[in-house]
Amino acid sequence: MINLITTNQQLDEFCQNLEQQDFITVDLEFHREKTYYAQLGLIQVGAKDFEAIIDPLSKDIDLARFFAVLDNPKIVKVFHSCRQDIEILYQKAGFIPHPLFDTQIAAQICGFGSFSSYESLVNAILGIELDKSSRLTNWCVRPLSEKQLSYAISDVTHLVHIYEFMRDQIAQTHREHWLDEEMQPLLKIETYENDPMKAWLKLRQHSHNRKYLTVLRELAAWRERRAQLKNVPKQNIIKDECLLNVAAEMPHSVEELLQIRNMRADVAKGKLGAEILDVIQKVEQMPHSDYAKLPPEKRIVCNANLYELLKLLLNLIAQDEKCVPHIIASDDELKLFSAHKDLGLNMLKGWRREVFGQRALTLREGKLLIKYNTDEQKIEFIEDKS
Repeated sequence: MINLITTNQQLDEFCQNLEQQDFITVDLEFHREKTYYAQLGLIQVGAKDFEAIIDPLSKDIDLARFFAVLDNPKIVKVFHSCRQDIEILYQKAGFIPHPLFDTQIAAQICGFGSFSSYESLVNAILGIELDKSSRLTNWCVRPLSEKQLSYAISDVTHLVHIYEFMRDQIAQTHREHWLDEEMQPLLKIETYENDPMKAWLKLRQHSHNRKYLTVLRELAAWRERRAQLKNVPKQNIIKDECLLNVAAEMPHSVEELLQIRNMRADVAKGKLGAEILDVIQKVEQMPHSDYAKLPPEKRIVCNANLYELLKLLLNLIAQDEKCVPHIIASDDELKLFSAHKDLGLNMLKGWRREVFGQRALTLREGKLLIKYNTDEQKIEFIEDKS
């Protein structure tokens, strides 16, 4: 029988046991199809010898007791692909749990590559095939069946063994500092705060026209704020494609707004249409010094030949190090580096410089030879010292 916690007394007893652990595994089930902010449905928690599901929707439960466990620095909190879970916990508890261990990141450091989903790791490490039949459950609907609860609890029971395996692998290869650096963005508050003024950067567009980009920035910020205020998905207000079309056409009247491709008549003629036109009008009055600029990585024109050689070098080194390439350097970093835009690149810092960055610098200087050793059947990197 699954331990389903629905009262404060049950939660207090459970948390007392959790506080005796070196680590706990955590997973959240949530629903956000009709809201901007996720609706928390379940909290699953595991340890070496016990586990439970906390029902946050129970009227007789206060999560503050559990949040105190998450805030205990003596207990490692283990998640798999924790970005969304931590965002929800940050919204609910007001802090980021620490210390954190993300098994998806650890798996990439350990060389599992694209096979780093929870299901694939459970299969690869434990030889267990998970039943996925309950994965589309609406976790905010009650009651939940025993089958659904069993599916949910499996997300933390197997995670105990995966964590122990990953922890030992990383220790054996002395890559604890790799993991620490990869976890740093997940420990920063700004990772989980959706700044409306940065919403435009997530939209796919290819223009460098600063007025267009400014209209897009202001419209995207308006939509984000409205979605947050009403707690509805931003696509419900106006879809991305339509928002991009409005920014491109910059209409100044309801009649012009109605001509925009994919624009709904009720939006153009209603309150939303008036707000859209007001946003555009404010941009027209804005000084050019306040216009939007694309960030450096989106403005750069890379050296295509050098970029391809860098990708080859990165893939060879990642293969040799038995980790995924993007853990070492991102594609944007390679493009910036190929254009000699080195400032602030992570690939030139710490362990990344030792593993890849220094060789990338040598390659860019034309002093690195990549050779295949036929006797040992391996790739060699030879630096020209002349």
